[in-house]
Amino acid sequence: MLPFPEIDPIAIALGPLQIRWYALTYIAGFAAAWWLGNKRAARIGSGWDQQQVADLITNGMLGVILGGRIGYVLFYDFADFLNDPVMLFKVWQGGMSFHGGFLGVLIAVTLYARSMGKSMYEVLDFTAPLVPIGLGTGRLGNFINGELWGRVTDMPWAMVFPNAGSSPRHPSQLYQFAGEGVLLFILLWCFSNKPRPTFAVSGMFCLGYGVLRFGVEFFRQPDANLQFVAFNWMTRGQQLSLPMIVAGIVFLALAYQKNYFAPVIRSKKKS
Repeated sequence: MLPFPEIDPIAIALGPLQIRWYALTYIAGFAAAWWLGNKRAARIGSGWDQQQVADLITNGMLGVILGGRIGYVLFYDFADFLNDPVMLFKVWQGGMSFHGGFLGVLIAVTLYARSMGKSMYEVLDFTAPLVPIGLGTGRLGNFINGELWGRVTDMPWAMVFPNAGSSPRHPSQLYQFAGEGVLLFILLWCFSNKPRPTFAVSGMFCLGYGVLRFGVEFFRQPDANLQFVAFNWMTRGQQLSLPMIVAGIVFLALAYQKNYFAPVIRSKKKS
Protein backbone atom coordinates (compact mmCIF):
# COMPACT_ATOMS: atom_id res chain seq x y z
CA MET A 1 0.00 0.00 0.00
CA LEU A 2 1.27 3.49 -0.86
CA PRO A 3 0.78 6.48 1.43
CA PHE A 4 -1.56 9.16 0.13
CA PRO A 5 0.47 12.36 -0.40
CA GLU A 6 -1.58 14.81 1.61
CA ILE A 7 -1.11 18.03 -0.33
CA ASP A 8 -2.83 21.18 0.92
CA PRO A 9 -5.62 21.83 -1.64
CA ILE A 10 -4.90 25.55 -1.24
CA ALA A 11 -1.86 26.36 -3.36
CA ILE A 12 -1.61 30.06 -2.50
CA ALA A 13 -3.16 31.95 0.42
CA LEU A 14 -2.92 35.73 0.54
CA GLY A 15 -5.07 36.80 3.45
CA PRO A 16 -8.69 36.05 2.54
CA LEU A 17 -7.68 35.24 -1.05
CA GLN A 18 -7.19 31.53 -1.60
CA ILE A 19 -6.12 29.94 -4.86
CA ARG A 20 -6.67 26.18 -5.00
CA TRP A 21 -4.67 23.62 -6.91
CA TYR A 22 -7.90 22.50 -8.58
CA ALA A 23 -8.34 25.94 -10.14
CA LEU A 24 -4.70 25.95 -11.23
CA THR A 25 -5.14 22.59 -12.97
CA TYR A 26 -7.96 24.11 -15.05
CA ILE A 27 -5.77 27.09 -15.91
CA ALA A 28 -2.94 24.74 -16.89
CA GLY A 29 -5.32 22.78 -19.13
CA PHE A 30 -6.53 25.90 -20.93
CA ALA A 31 -2.95 27.17 -21.31
CA ALA A 32 -1.89 23.83 -22.81
CA ALA A 33 -4.85 23.95 -25.22
CA TRP A 34 -3.85 27.47 -26.31
CA TRP A 35 -0.21 26.43 -26.87
CA LEU A 36 -1.12 23.26 -28.74
CA GLY A 37 -3.70 25.16 -30.79
CA ASN A 38 -1.06 27.63 -31.93
CA LYS A 39 1.20 24.75 -32.94
CA ARG A 40 -1.61 23.27 -35.03
CA ALA A 41 -2.41 26.70 -36.51
CA ALA A 42 1.25 27.12 -37.54
CA ARG A 43 1.03 24.12 -39.87
CA ILE A 44 1.04 24.96 -43.56
CA GLY A 45 -2.50 25.22 -44.89
CA SER A 46 -4.14 24.96 -41.45
CA GLY A 47 -6.52 27.83 -42.19
CA TRP A 48 -6.09 29.12 -38.62
CA ASP A 49 -4.25 32.06 -37.07
CA GLN A 50 -3.32 32.90 -33.48
CA GLN A 51 -6.24 35.25 -32.92
CA GLN A 52 -8.73 32.61 -34.01
CA VAL A 53 -7.10 30.11 -31.64
CA ALA A 54 -7.33 32.60 -28.76
CA ASP A 55 -11.02 33.23 -29.50
CA LEU A 56 -11.66 29.48 -29.72
CA ILE A 57 -10.04 28.82 -26.33
CA THR A 58 -12.01 31.67 -24.74
CA ASN A 59 -15.29 30.24 -26.03
CA GLY A 60 -14.20 26.76 -24.98
CA MET A 61 -13.45 27.97 -21.43
CA LEU A 62 -16.99 29.31 -21.07
CA GLY A 63 -18.42 26.07 -22.44
CA VAL A 64 -16.37 23.92 -20.05
CA ILE A 65 -17.16 25.93 -16.93
CA LEU A 66 -20.86 26.55 -17.57
CA GLY A 67 -21.56 23.16 -19.12
CA GLY A 68 -19.49 21.31 -16.53
CA ARG A 69 -21.33 22.87 -13.61
CA ILE A 70 -24.81 22.57 -15.09
CA GLY A 71 -24.08 19.01 -16.19
CA TYR A 72 -22.94 18.01 -12.71
CA VAL A 73 -26.14 19.35 -11.16
CA LEU A 74 -28.39 17.69 -13.75
CA PHE A 75 -26.57 14.35 -14.06
CA TYR A 76 -25.31 13.76 -10.53
CA ASP A 77 -27.10 15.98 -8.01
CA PHE A 78 -30.51 16.84 -9.45
CA ALA A 79 -32.44 15.99 -6.26
CA ASP A 80 -30.44 18.49 -4.22
CA PHE A 81 -30.89 21.06 -6.99
CA LEU A 82 -34.67 20.70 -6.76
CA ASN A 83 -34.48 21.29 -3.01
CA ASP A 84 -32.04 24.18 -3.35
CA PRO A 85 -31.79 25.68 -6.88
CA VAL A 86 -29.24 28.22 -5.66
CA MET A 87 -26.71 25.38 -5.30
CA LEU A 88 -26.14 25.67 -9.06
CA PHE A 89 -24.11 28.81 -8.35
CA LYS A 90 -22.17 27.43 -5.36
CA VAL A 91 -19.17 26.47 -7.45
CA TRP A 92 -16.84 26.79 -4.46
CA GLN A 93 -18.43 23.64 -3.05
CA GLY A 94 -17.10 21.65 -6.02
CA GLY A 95 -18.88 19.54 -8.62
CA MET A 96 -18.04 19.51 -12.33
CA SER A 97 -19.08 16.97 -14.95
CA PHE A 98 -16.99 16.09 -18.01
CA HIS A 99 -20.07 15.11 -20.01
CA GLY A 100 -21.73 18.42 -19.16
CA GLY A 101 -18.57 20.28 -20.09
CA PHE A 102 -18.42 18.29 -23.33
CA LEU A 103 -21.93 19.42 -24.28
CA GLY A 104 -21.06 22.98 -23.25
CA VAL A 105 -18.02 22.97 -25.53
CA LEU A 106 -20.09 21.56 -28.41
CA ILE A 107 -22.51 24.47 -28.09
CA ALA A 108 -19.73 27.05 -27.70
CA VAL A 109 -17.75 25.68 -30.65
CA THR A 110 -20.85 25.55 -32.86
CA LEU A 111 -21.64 29.21 -32.14
CA TYR A 112 -18.01 30.17 -32.68
CA ALA A 113 -17.89 28.33 -36.01
CA ARG A 114 -20.97 30.16 -37.26
CA SER A 115 -19.53 33.54 -36.26
CA MET A 116 -16.22 32.82 -38.03
CA GLY A 117 -17.70 31.33 -41.19
CA LYS A 118 -16.04 27.99 -40.55
CA SER A 119 -17.54 24.54 -40.75
CA MET A 120 -18.61 23.19 -37.36
CA TYR A 121 -16.95 19.89 -38.28
CA GLU A 122 -13.69 21.63 -39.13
CA VAL A 123 -13.63 23.47 -35.79
CA LEU A 124 -14.44 20.34 -33.80
CA ASP A 125 -11.66 18.41 -35.57
CA PHE A 126 -9.23 21.22 -34.77
CA THR A 127 -10.34 21.35 -31.13
CA ALA A 128 -10.41 17.63 -30.25
CA PRO A 129 -6.63 17.05 -29.89
CA LEU A 130 -6.35 20.10 -27.61
CA VAL A 131 -8.69 18.70 -24.96
CA PRO A 132 -7.01 15.65 -23.32
CA ILE A 133 -4.23 17.56 -21.53
CA GLY A 134 -6.89 19.57 -19.69
CA LEU A 135 -8.75 16.38 -18.81
CA GLY A 136 -5.54 14.99 -17.36
CA THR A 137 -4.66 18.05 -15.29
CA GLY A 138 -8.23 18.12 -13.95
CA ARG A 139 -7.82 14.55 -12.68
CA LEU A 140 -4.62 15.59 -10.91
CA GLY A 141 -6.73 18.26 -9.21
CA ASN A 142 -9.20 15.58 -8.09
CA PHE A 143 -6.30 13.55 -6.70
CA ILE A 144 -4.89 16.50 -4.74
CA ASN A 145 -8.36 17.15 -3.33
CA GLY A 146 -8.63 13.50 -2.28
CA GLU A 147 -11.97 13.17 -4.09
CA LEU A 148 -13.50 10.79 -6.65
CA TRP A 149 -11.45 7.94 -5.22
CA GLY A 150 -11.50 4.34 -6.40
CA ARG A 151 -13.03 1.14 -5.11
CA VAL A 152 -11.54 -0.93 -2.30
CA THR A 153 -8.65 -3.13 -3.43
CA ASP A 154 -5.64 -5.03 -2.12
CA MET A 155 -3.34 -3.98 -4.98
CA PRO A 156 0.12 -2.88 -3.76
CA TRP A 157 -0.37 0.68 -5.08
CA ALA A 158 -3.68 1.17 -3.25
CA MET A 159 -4.08 4.25 -1.03
CA VAL A 160 -6.18 5.23 1.97
CA PHE A 161 -7.89 8.47 1.02
CA PRO A 162 -9.02 11.10 3.54
CA ASN A 163 -12.76 10.91 4.24
CA ALA A 164 -12.99 7.54 2.46
CA GLY A 165 -12.68 5.25 5.45
CA SER A 166 -9.73 3.11 6.46
CA SER A 167 -9.78 0.70 3.51
CA PRO A 168 -7.13 1.01 0.75
CA ARG A 169 -8.56 2.03 -2.62
CA HIS A 170 -7.60 2.32 -6.26
CA PRO A 171 -6.12 5.76 -7.06
CA SER A 172 -8.60 5.96 -9.93
CA GLN A 173 -7.93 9.67 -10.44
CA LEU A 174 -4.40 8.71 -11.56
CA TYR A 175 -5.80 6.02 -13.83
CA GLN A 176 -7.96 8.67 -15.47
CA PHE A 177 -5.00 11.04 -15.71
CA ALA A 178 -3.03 8.35 -17.54
CA GLY A 179 -5.94 7.29 -19.78
CA GLU A 180 -8.03 10.38 -20.51
CA GLY A 181 -5.04 12.69 -20.29
CA VAL A 182 -1.84 11.07 -21.53
CA LEU A 183 -3.02 8.11 -23.64
CA LEU A 184 -5.91 9.95 -25.30
CA PHE A 185 -3.66 12.91 -26.10
CA ILE A 186 -1.04 10.69 -27.76
CA LEU A 187 -3.75 8.87 -29.73
CA LEU A 188 -5.44 12.04 -31.00
CA TRP A 189 -2.26 14.02 -31.64
CA CYS A 190 -0.73 11.22 -33.70
CA PHE A 191 -4.03 10.48 -35.47
CA SER A 192 -4.55 14.14 -36.41
CA ASN A 193 -0.96 14.57 -37.66
CA LYS A 194 -1.94 12.87 -40.92
CA PRO A 195 -4.68 14.02 -43.32
CA ARG A 196 -8.00 12.60 -42.19
CA PRO A 197 -11.54 12.83 -43.58
CA THR A 198 -13.65 15.60 -42.08
CA PHE A 199 -15.00 14.66 -38.64
CA ALA A 200 -12.76 11.59 -38.27
CA VAL A 201 -10.68 13.24 -35.53
CA SER A 202 -13.83 14.19 -33.61
CA GLY A 203 -15.13 10.66 -34.00
CA MET A 204 -11.86 9.25 -32.65
CA PHE A 205 -12.12 11.58 -29.65
CA CYS A 206 -15.64 10.38 -28.82
CA LEU A 207 -14.70 6.74 -29.24
CA GLY A 208 -11.40 7.01 -27.38
CA TYR A 209 -12.74 8.96 -24.43
CA GLY A 210 -15.87 6.85 -24.18
CA VAL A 211 -13.95 3.55 -24.09
CA LEU A 212 -11.32 4.82 -21.63
CA ARG A 213 -13.89 6.36 -19.28
CA PHE A 214 -16.16 3.31 -19.45
CA GLY A 215 -13.24 1.05 -18.52
CA VAL A 216 -11.84 3.08 -15.63
CA GLU A 217 -15.28 3.33 -14.04
CA PHE A 218 -14.89 -0.32 -13.01
CA PHE A 219 -12.15 0.86 -10.63
CA ARG A 220 -13.80 4.12 -9.50
CA GLN A 221 -16.18 4.25 -6.55
CA PRO A 222 -19.72 4.99 -7.76
CA ASP A 223 -21.18 8.31 -6.66
CA ALA A 224 -22.58 7.89 -3.16
CA ASN A 225 -25.96 9.45 -3.99
CA LEU A 226 -26.42 7.35 -7.13
CA GLN A 227 -24.50 4.08 -6.68
CA PHE A 228 -25.17 1.80 -9.67
CA VAL A 229 -27.76 3.14 -12.08
CA ALA A 230 -28.35 -0.02 -14.18
CA PHE A 231 -27.79 -3.79 -14.07
CA ASN A 232 -26.30 -3.57 -10.56
CA TRP A 233 -22.91 -2.70 -12.06
CA MET A 234 -23.24 0.27 -14.43
CA THR A 235 -22.31 3.70 -13.06
CA ARG A 236 -23.61 7.06 -14.24
CA GLY A 237 -20.23 7.73 -15.85
CA GLN A 238 -20.52 4.54 -17.90
CA GLN A 239 -24.12 5.33 -18.78
CA LEU A 240 -23.10 8.74 -20.13
CA SER A 241 -20.08 7.30 -21.96
CA LEU A 242 -22.03 4.73 -23.96
CA PRO A 243 -23.57 7.34 -26.32
CA MET A 244 -20.08 8.73 -26.92
CA ILE A 245 -18.79 5.29 -27.91
CA VAL A 246 -21.70 4.75 -30.31
CA ALA A 247 -21.37 8.27 -31.72
CA GLY A 248 -17.63 7.82 -32.21
CA ILE A 249 -18.10 4.60 -34.17
CA VAL A 250 -20.84 6.17 -36.32
CA PHE A 251 -18.85 9.37 -36.97
CA LEU A 252 -15.75 7.42 -37.99
CA ALA A 253 -17.73 5.15 -40.28
CA LEU A 254 -19.47 8.10 -41.95
CA ALA A 255 -16.27 10.16 -42.16
CA TYR A 256 -14.59 7.48 -44.24
CA GLN A 257 -17.49 7.45 -46.66
CA LYS A 258 -16.20 9.76 -49.39
CA ASN A 259 -17.16 13.40 -48.78
CA TYR A 260 -19.99 12.53 -46.35
CA PHE A 261 -19.33 15.59 -44.17
CA ALA A 262 -17.77 17.70 -46.92
CA PRO A 263 -20.85 19.44 -48.38
CA VAL A 264 -21.39 21.65 -45.34
CA ILE A 265 -22.91 25.06 -45.96
CA ARG A 266 -20.66 27.64 -44.35
CA SER A 267 -22.23 30.74 -42.88
CA LYS A 268 -20.82 34.02 -44.13
CA LYS A 269 -18.30 35.68 -41.85
CA LYS A 270 -19.67 38.77 -40.19
CA SER A 271 -18.01 42.02 -41.14
